[in-house]
Amino acid sequence: MTTHTLSLSLVPDNAQRLANLCGRLNEHIRQIENFLPLKIQQRGNLFQLSGTETAISDGRYILESLYHSTAQGDVLTPKIIHLLLQEGMPSQAKPDAGIEETLLIKTPKTSVKPRGSHQREYVKSIQRHDINFAIGPAGTGKTYLAVACAVEALAKEQVSRLLLVRPAVEAGEKLGFLPGDLAQKIDPYLRPLYDALYEMLGFEKVERLIEKNIIEVAPLAYMRGRTLNNSFIILDESQNTTCSQMKMFLTRIGFGSTAVITGDVTQIDLPKGTRSGLVHVTQVLDGIEEIGFTYFNAKDVVRHRLVQKIVEAYDEFDRNSVATLGAQETSQIYERDS
Repeated sequence: MTTHTLSLSLVPDNAQRLANLCGRLNEHIRQIENFLPLKIQQRGNLFQLSGTETAISDGRYILESLYHSTAQGDVLTPKIIHLLLQEGMPSQAKPDAGIEETLLIKTPKTSVKPRGSHQREYVKSIQRHDINFAIGPAGTGKTYLAVACAVEALAKEQVSRLLLVRPAVEAGEKLGFLPGDLAQKIDPYLRPLYDALYEMLGFEKVERLIEKNIIEVAPLAYMRGRTLNNSFIILDESQNTTCSQMKMFLTRIGFGSTAVITGDVTQIDLPKGTRSGLVHVTQVLDGIEEIGFTYFNAKDVVRHRLVQKIVEAYDEFDRNSVATLGAQETSQIYERDS
């Protein structure tokens, strides 16, 4: 493999912006090097890139894009670098800039931009459909983007209230031994939803909206018997619903409402032998064009890069286990026949 070299000068030569670009102890530079792969040497605003032609082209695009963003005062973090790297390089097909602008989610405290093809498909699906399913591993932005869309819809007065719902399922822990009523027992399980709301609306505003019942965060059991009109409803961790619970939730949706159902079918905490409502519903509703389905994978993970590798390792292990089990079953069949 031929190694090429490119000298790149980033202008203007601004020490503060360059420090922001490179990160603490050059952690951003190392992150880019590990991803592409590429060797980057830096002295002031001069960068030397060594690698394949494709890697150099992508590295130049990344460095110039990130340096441009520092001019707007953006503080770069490993997460931002990771998202940009995952989004795709010039060597890959790039989305139309006009489409990206329409997908920017604006909330009172921050703006959220979907990254990568699956996140963009997800946001477009929420904009187009009344009912949407987002299925994939943890850390792919399923819940965060859904909350962002919900907050934006509330701010634009497209809906009159938000409902954030999760099933009250024990993940290896006994809820019955915790003090308080069901709402208080389930509150820790709803914490990721609260955290997203606080980031987008601010703590005090969230508390006021909860007091006014404009925002409701509740366990799934509280949805039975209700009709939810003019609402944005998010059912999180839906892999832990039963088939009857999923049907119950979907039939609560009324006029002027949008529902987003998120889940990870590899992390089901239901009792052994109980079928997941999320797995079941993908088969029942398959083919209904008015319902959106978005599937994420390990490459969409936006947490620490090791999380992506962990998800991929589990997927590979599961595939090998299924293959081994299939071979064992085939062997047993042949033994019986003989």
